[in-house]
Amino acid sequence: MAVFGGVSAEPAGFARVGELIEEAIVQRQLPGAVVLIGRGDTVLYAHAFGRRAVLPAPEPMTEDTLFDLASLTKVVATTTSVMKLVEDGRIRLSDPVARFIPEFARYGKAQITIRHLLTHVSGLRPDLELDVEFDGPKEAIRRACEEVPLARPGERFIYSDINFFLLGDIVERVSGERIDRYAARHIFEPLGMKETMFLPPESLRPRIAPTERCQPLAWPCNKPDAPFLRGVVHDPTARRMGGVAGHAGLFSTAADLSRFCRMLLNGGHLGSANILSPATVARMTSPSTPAAMADVRGLGWDIDSSLSANRGDLFPIESFGHTGFTGTSLWMEPQTKSYIVFLSNRVHPDGKGDVTPLRAKVATVAAANLFTDDDVVRAFRARGYQSRGVDNPASRGPERAALPIPVLTGIDVLDSEAFARLRGKRIGLLTNQTGRTKAGASTIDALFGARDVTLVALFSPEHGIRGQLDEKVPPSRDEKTGLPIYSLYGETEASRHPTAEMLHGIEAMVVDLQDIGARFYTYPAATAYVMEEAAKRKLPVFVLDRPNPIDGFDIEGPLQDSTERRYTSYFRMPIRHGLTIGELARLFNEEFKIGADLTVVPMKNWRRDVWFDETGLPWVNPSPNMRNMVAATLYPGIGAIEGTNISVGRGTDTPFEQIGAPWIDAPALAAALNARGLAGIRFYPVSFTPAAGAKLGGQMCHGVFMIVTDRDRLRPVRVGLEIASALAKMHAAEFKLEAAATLFGSTATLAKVRAGEDPTSIASSWSADEAKWRLMRAKYLLY
Repeated sequence: MAVFGGVSAEPAGFARVGELIEEAIVQRQLPGAVVLIGRGDTVLYAHAFGRRAVLPAPEPMTEDTLFDLASLTKVVATTTSVMKLVEDGRIRLSDPVARFIPEFARYGKAQITIRHLLTHVSGLRPDLELDVEFDGPKEAIRRACEEVPLARPGERFIYSDINFFLLGDIVERVSGERIDRYAARHIFEPLGMKETMFLPPESLRPRIAPTERCQPLAWPCNKPDAPFLRGVVHDPTARRMGGVAGHAGLFSTAADLSRFCRMLLNGGHLGSANILSPATVARMTSPSTPAAMADVRGLGWDIDSSLSANRGDLFPIESFGHTGFTGTSLWMEPQTKSYIVFLSNRVHPDGKGDVTPLRAKVATVAAANLFTDDDVVRAFRARGYQSRGVDNPASRGPERAALPIPVLTGIDVLDSEAFARLRGKRIGLLTNQTGRTKAGASTIDALFGARDVTLVALFSPEHGIRGQLDEKVPPSRDEKTGLPIYSLYGETEASRHPTAEMLHGIEAMVVDLQDIGARFYTYPAATAYVMEEAAKRKLPVFVLDRPNPIDGFDIEGPLQDSTERRYTSYFRMPIRHGLTIGELARLFNEEFKIGADLTVVPMKNWRRDVWFDETGLPWVNPSPNMRNMVAATLYPGIGAIEGTNISVGRGTDTPFEQIGAPWIDAPALAAALNARGLAGIRFYPVSFTPAAGAKLGGQMCHGVFMIVTDRDRLRPVRVGLEIASALAKMHAAEFKLEAAATLFGSTATLAKVRAGEDPTSIASSWSADEAKWRLMRAKYLLY
């Protein structure tokens, strides 16, 4: 064990720190470490333990060892650089990322701001695909621009490396200097941090702690014949970006990081070096995530999140810090100006070390010996979460810019072009009552009256041309135009395709239908069947796009088991798919190689994060029982269990807002569901009698009525899952769970329900499929 020089007499209690680290070394959780604990300008404890390297030859750990800081790069280099540009007025926290990287606006990312990136609430996933090699920072930014968010900005905490290599790129675009040069010139050199850098030179390699054996661009690091990374960043994305990135790549020593901590705790200055203003430091280290969010983050810095284990048990909540994947961490307490620097290379030699428990124990021991009684009173009363009030923009939840209204749907866009795309053609139209212009005219009338367009036949999906029937729809004639109406809703799959006779004399097909956003809603399949038959006859197809009424962001639910093209499951996808009907048509055409001459006429002014009632468009029931936005919001989950022996409210005034059956204990079910604490919904006991002709018609049903309290947080498929799980437990003999297979689509999910597995775990099991779907659908997004 080597000891730093110039350390004041250390408190006796700090000896336990060394014991904890030595125990962890024996347990092979790390080869060695350097720990420095300070208060103000005094270093109270500074020791090196164990070995810097164990292979290919043992080397002792020394106090001047340089470590790969991994994600400490985010706060030491990138956050500090960004905040310098903020206080210089060159960046605003509310600036959209797309202001600096215009191509980033694709796929619903236009509203993501600098603050969202800094607080990890952008909605972007944790990282790029690690098993896909690429070379160069430009390619990383290109891939980031192609990302489709997992959530709306401000909605969820998702710790993401993508956030920070984007910030590093923005620093370069704004300052004209790459992040390594900007941080060196504006932070490290003024602070005298002489051994803090990206891309350390060969001369420093002997003092750098190695990590794993790895090929230059590879991941995982599992090649036994590869060289150890030493002075080369461990993070694969940063390596592929050339070793300089906003999320990883920085190397430093404990002594240098001590200077950095003291600078922050002094309000942004150290000696004659003024790095940040006190106001900037205060803003950066205060809670900046939405008030309702469980994970509390500052700008860049961690305060009280699922990643805060290195704070230990005794540091007050108002303290802040960060960790690095390689085994590094910082934690600081501003009231007493105390801090801990913990540096290790726990991934050496084989990536199997784990210092998460150790860092927490070290922080706890340090806090127990750092703080006096007066310190504790001041620290725990000083700030808490007081800064998370109404003056904090981040406390207001997910942010949305005002939407230009009304949205122009595909038919409105076509109308604004004087129907130029259809001129000279004899048209067949698949539509229903939802096909309307912004002025309220039906699409039938709009096309029938269009100059040089000849509308010759109408086609109706399930529920008929007026959307009023819940049964097989017969052919008929339109009263106003006299045109034939061919029903595409028969008893068999074949009878749901337009026939050669129906398509005779037609030169192009137009589709204008309002989908609902759930896999088993049948209008997308009806559209696809038209595309299939049109492709056989080389007829162009024009799909007039309309909003996904329950937003185009959220994805939820399992993939269905079947790969057959069915009316209620034309394509294998999650229940809540997050696409518009035009985007689905594009995906169907490409993925199934339908070969249709497809044109999607896109909307104008629509954004993926908006709900239908935010578009300025009038609500028209897409089907007889889809009567309002509440029903539409709940439908992906309640519709998924409709195939069982319960009523979902058809034949009442509130379909899909209540469920019931004669044998359900309503108060007990409501209590059980409320006890689950599901976000965005409450359940109330209810009794109702469906009308004759509806499922369980004329029978008194008992169940629950659902009140949606926050649709942005609601996960409707999870609601359906929770109801099914509760009924399977409470009414195992009566509830026909397996009958949900057709619409829920996943026998594995239902088997887990029947086995009594917790719904939280079941819903988590969908995440891999949801992520794959999000990536698959990305290239078909129009907005």
